[in-house]
Amino acid sequence: MAGHGSDTLTRRMTDRHAARPALEIFLGDVVRLRRRHPCGATDWLVDRLGADIGLRCQGCGRHVLIERRVLERRLVSFVTRGDPAVTAALRPMSGRATPVPAHETPAPAPAPAVEDET
Repeated sequence: MAGHGSDTLTRRMTDRHAARPALEIFLGDVVRLRRRHPCGATDWLVDRLGADIGLRCQGCGRHVLIERRVLERRLVSFVTRGDPAVTAALRPMSGRATPVPAHETPAPAPAPAVEDET
């Protein structure tokens, strides 16, 4: 391997490999992708966010998980945009305790009985 130029650890990154900012995707977005689903639809509803993006086919209802990088590469356009407030409300709060859902909140302790002195 000596003499074949630099290896991947010492090679300079080109503009093609430069870090790009992440595409802002919201829950409820409807996106159009390059490749058609086997049912013929090209529009997908975003229903999960994270490292993998959950998409639901608007034609047949099939659910798939796709890597964020792959989605960004295959994205043609946004058909409709979701609500940023919903996405922000469901995003974990950084540096603060996560709120406890109402169904997991412990019941309040019963009030102590007061004796009547009459």
